Amino acid sequence: MSIRTAQIRNAVLMSHGGAGKTSLVEALAFTDGAITRHGRVEDGNTIADFDEDEQKRGMSRNTSVVAIDLGTGDDATRINLIDTPGYADFMGEMIAGAAAADTALILVDAAAGVQVGTDTAWRIAEHRGMPRAIVINRLDRENANWENTVASIQEHLGTQCQPLQLPVGSEDSFSGVVDVLHRKAYMCDGKSATDVPAEMADAVEAARDQLAERIAEADDALTLKYLEGEELTDQEIESGLAQAISAGTLAPIFCAAGTANIGAMPLLRAIRDEFPSPLDVTPITAQVAGQPKALAPDPNGPVAALVFKTSADEFVGRLTYFRVFSGTIRADAHLYNHAADEDERLSNLSNIFGKELRHSDAIVAGDIGAVTKLSHTHTFDTLADKATPVLIPRPDMPKPVFAAAITPISKADVDKLGPSLHRLMEEDITLQIERDTETGETILSGLGESHVSLAAETLRRKFKVEVDVHDRRIPYRETVTGTGQAEYTHKKQTGGHGQYARVEIRVEPRGRGEGFEFGNKVVGGNVPRQFIPAVEKGITEALPNGAMAHYPLTDLRVVLVDGKHHDVDSSEMAFRLAASQALKAATNSAHPILLEPIMHLRIHVPESATGDVMSDLNSRRARVQGMEPDEAGSTTISAEGPLAEFLHYATDLRSMTGGRGGFEFEFARYDPVPEHVAQKVVEASKEALHAAAGG
Repeated sequence: MSIRTAQIRNAVLMSHGGAGKTSLVEALAFTDGAITRHGRVEDGNTIADFDEDEQKRGMSRNTSVVAIDLGTGDDATRINLIDTPGYADFMGEMIAGAAAADTALILVDAAAGVQVGTDTAWRIAEHRGMPRAIVINRLDRENANWENTVASIQEHLGTQCQPLQLPVGSEDSFSGVVDVLHRKAYMCDGKSATDVPAEMADAVEAARDQLAERIAEADDALTLKYLEGEELTDQEIESGLAQAISAGTLAPIFCAAGTANIGAMPLLRAIRDEFPSPLDVTPITAQVAGQPKALAPDPNGPVAALVFKTSADEFVGRLTYFRVFSGTIRADAHLYNHAADEDERLSNLSNIFGKELRHSDAIVAGDIGAVTKLSHTHTFDTLADKATPVLIPRPDMPKPVFAAAITPISKADVDKLGPSLHRLMEEDITLQIERDTETGETILSGLGESHVSLAAETLRRKFKVEVDVHDRRIPYRETVTGTGQAEYTHKKQTGGHGQYARVEIRVEPRGRGEGFEFGNKVVGGNVPRQFIPAVEKGITEALPNGAMAHYPLTDLRVVLVDGKHHDVDSSEMAFRLAASQALKAATNSAHPILLEPIMHLRIHVPESATGDVMSDLNSRRARVQGMEPDEAGSTTISAEGPLAEFLHYATDLRSMTGGRGGFEFEFARYDPVPEHVAQKVVEASKEALHAAAGG
């Protein structure tokens, strides 16, 4: 079927976790006739949650796309529904889904009202300047309250949020919706219209008046007419509705119960009739041949497509999801990834229906598609004509706030870990992998403990790599605060040539961050010149294992002050061994201390939680440097604190703030560890070494 750009609607579904996005997508597909059986999240048989782990846990963790064609033939409208996870640990999926959409459809649980995930979804859409609509879902559930939920939405998100529908009944008596604009009721599946219940007539007119006011704000002529007290005609209200939604002056509120399939058809029709097509939204600005340029969604223009998701499918291999912003991609076309400087052939083009790929000969501007087996293209890369270099801006993604060490279980797991981690990060670009050179650990970082835990589960399930996930070791360091001097004689007789070297050194502190420096003050040839490099090498080889707790030594100067050699028995090896032992003795006499990594934090919390967060920071040995309140009722706290105290801070902060707190942190410097804390670290290090030695 041939689809024109004007017939396309791209809507990303976002919400707090558990608001029913996946169930609503299921209802929309079932109502349209795209599926013949209405699946359930708890049964693991919905079209949008097809990942094995999603089905097992009953929660979305990946973005999925379900393309519904409403209508038939040339009059059909292509509605691409982008279902995203609602939990904070998977915010990156929300952001990626929004990058491919034109409208944000934000769901709110009718019993819970606005939650932290609602705020997050709204901010993501607002940041992108996207038109927004709201669905109050699960109106058939116990404690569902339409009036309270609307009030909560308008309080938190603004009065531009106005009902376009009203519910008929509540909780288990919820049976349909009333279209305020057209004054029609749609009961149950909503496929046919009836008259508005008489008892709702006044409420419908009041809601219609509020709607008319918001619609008027999007059009100067209508605004003037409204301010002069004239009533807007039905035609003016209807024609102005889509304009108001596109302009962002109106965020219409819809009613639904996804699992009961109530409100699905009226919502589908509203998406078709009132939501903007790619032609109606502000064109995205990209770098074209190095210059900023708006990409008009012209099917005949130069090709520019943004990759917004990459996945590994066990049957088709690597799968790349993309949104075409300009031009038309045809099967077997060659496009260029200018960021990677690589050519890609796009065979096996498809539209997407959950896990089902439906063959397509072409994907036009504004549409969403998928292609298999691209070799050089990753999430947020741009595919374009080779002759026209285009780079579509990458969305800003949240930085990791939780890190854990992962250890492969077996030798086979060791061999598979590297390639599997690479594939894992291709699927989820909010994950980061690094090798801690000081502790030797592989560190997996993500947006929370659940994020990292589920990533490890994916390694086990999808890539057959067994790993142990545990707290990372803190990369402490050791240094000296005073001057110490020691000598060590290495002497060994084996029957032939022996081994002999005496080394005397002095250690002294350097400034924080200045590292290690070696000096030579030997006079008179007591240590021949050819052995000086061996002394320095012996010292540098000993630096990674300090005398206190076997952490690396840093920020000290080591000076060779004297020594002794033997004409026959001295060697480079003998001087290396003597130097390493002398260093241990000298640092022990130079008042050694432990250093710990200090992190700079910016913590964003609701004003009401500021006191609890400040008190908690004090308990973590943190130093608060400043507080910045904003007009939205939040406070940003700047602080510094030791990494050891903030390993699980993402989870703790969410608990303290009801999920509304967030933070970023980065390494600042190394500072001395307080003595009472250092004693525990030293003891723990000794116990670990003893256990490793089989003691």
